Amino acid sequence: MPDILHRVGIRSQSMQPVYHALTTQAGLAGWWTSNTQGEGDQVGNIIEFRFGAGGFDMKVAALEEPNTVLWELADGPPEWMGTTISFELRQEDQYVILIFKHANWKEPVEFMHHCSTKWAVFLLSLKSLIEEGEGKPDPRDIKIDNWN
Repeated sequence: MPDILHRVGIRSQSMQPVYHALTTQAGLAGWWTSNTQGEGDQVGNIIEFRFGAGGFDMKVAALEEPNTVLWELADGPPEWMGTTISFELRQEDQYVILIFKHANWKEPVEFMHHCSTKWAVFLLSLKSLIEEGEGKPDPRDIKIDNWN
């Protein structure tokens, strides 16, 4: 099965701010979509993410503070059903290295290519949130096509 993979270095002396941005409503709304409901700080929680073009519900499947966040898709587009999203963090000098994986796509359809680009846009928004204090979540993100 194909996966979307990204690696981003985020200038931070600690993994905690990045982990916080991945596990709290305020943090997630600060880089992915401003229309976020729910907290990602407990395994089993459902987080609702809404965008102009639709939305996703993610179930928090695993947490290992401050290193790992794993989500399973609870509801969303058919292409995402059965997929998981993981964020692995490690400290390297003055950077937090984020290894991102959107795994278990059934096939590399065109929508997967779109999502790969959008994940890159949003991960750079996360980088901006931590480094500069402000991200660019939906609806202020970079739009790349008619799917947004």
